[in-house]
Amino acid sequence: MDTSTLESQIRSDNYVTYESPYALYSMAISSATSHSSHRRIAVGSFIEEYTNHVDIVTFDEETLSIKPNPNLSINHPYPPTKLMFQPNPNLSGETLASSGDFLRLWRVSDDSIEPISVLNNSKSSEFCAPLTSFDWNEVEPRRIGTSSIDTTCTIWDIEKGVVETQFIAHDKEVHDIAWGEAGSFASVSADGSVRVFDLRDKEHSMIIYESPHPDTPLLRLAWNKQDLSYMATILMDSNKIVILDIRSPSLPVAELERHRGSVNAISWAPVSCHHICSAGDDSDALIWELLTVAGPNGIDPISRYSAGSEINQLQWSAAMPNWIAIAFANKLQLLKV
Repeated sequence: MDTSTLESQIRSDNYVTYESPYALYSMAISSATSHSSHRRIAVGSFIEEYTNHVDIVTFDEETLSIKPNPNLSINHPYPPTKLMFQPNPNLSGETLASSGDFLRLWRVSDDSIEPISVLNNSKSSEFCAPLTSFDWNEVEPRRIGTSSIDTTCTIWDIEKGVVETQFIAHDKEVHDIAWGEAGSFASVSADGSVRVFDLRDKEHSMIIYESPHPDTPLLRLAWNKQDLSYMATILMDSNKIVILDIRSPSLPVAELERHRGSVNAISWAPVSCHHICSAGDDSDALIWELLTVAGPNGIDPISRYSAGSEINQLQWSAAMPNWIAIAFANKLQLLKV
């Protein structure tokens, strides 16, 4: 990614749109390519009933087109809260994970999606507390960490299909989870805290941030993979993105407050440790450059894109560092940066 291109507005001719029959929320970009310019993207519906859908579409960067494949469409119980493709796919096919009522794994080939397993983290019931999110460990791809409304984070060994360990992570619902290095992860919760966990010390966690108003829920967490000292989180019903340095916890190093509505999603740039994108209810996707010292009036975004309605989801994938994916209403849109 050439960061100099970020300094201007995202031009209207630099985006590609796919319209789904359903309202969209979750999405995932594959790191595998079937052809040099083709990329799979999974999108999940948001329908307020039991039967929902996951569709795999193909983005062709040469023709700037997004096409569905009727063979790569499945029904999914409840709206998937998150989708992710495996970080390091093999040539025979790849695995897609989804969260909702359970953690589910699917095998995706060129012409089919087949269920692999349904993983239940409850030892005492055939039912599982709803999963709010999950993250796939890029360093140890056999590990997936899930977050749940029952205050727990569960670490799965998906190769064996067993729970590796389970943490009572927070005092209230856990809303999001993110891996840092192979053995550490962080989570955010309705209790208003960001906590970091080390798999080598299951008895303790480190609170690195608490929302300024007691029990203001934190909704999303993004760990900067280019510089693991930095994280970003967002508060419920807030226009603020909070940037944290885990080396100096408690006080944010920056607060980004240029959205005109609640922020719904954040994603660090995959090839630059200084850039982050955010999107929210104001229909805007903003790209920020984090400077060493913020000015007296805070930081202004270096780029703004206005979508047609509230943006629910955002992905800035290492597989496509020149493109940002957003979901709003029934549309998936790819923005070239």
